[in-house]
Amino acid sequence: MDFTFQIRVQPGASKNEVIHAPEGAKLRLQAPAVEGKANKACVQFLSKTLKIPKRRIVITRGEHARIKTIRVSDVDEEEVARIKKALLLATD
Repeated sequence: MDFTFQIRVQPGASKNEVIHAPEGAKLRLQAPAVEGKANKACVQFLSKTLKIPKRRIVITRGEHARIKTIRVSDVDEEEVARIKKALLLATD
């Protein structure tokens, strides 16, 4: 099963971190928004934070925008719950 979610990305931050805001999770990344560096950093950070291999994380929409749609492939219900908890995403 695949799991898709949206996240706001802020490039050029002082450190890499997840911020929990009322409108949803926001990733603050040190990488600049130049030549895909922020997108690469986004996938790397999510991989490390969620403990999921990078090859299973894809930006499906928003490569040139701050709000990105992320797809994590081959997840089970337990991993989906862990992702939602780590990013404080709304649960169904």
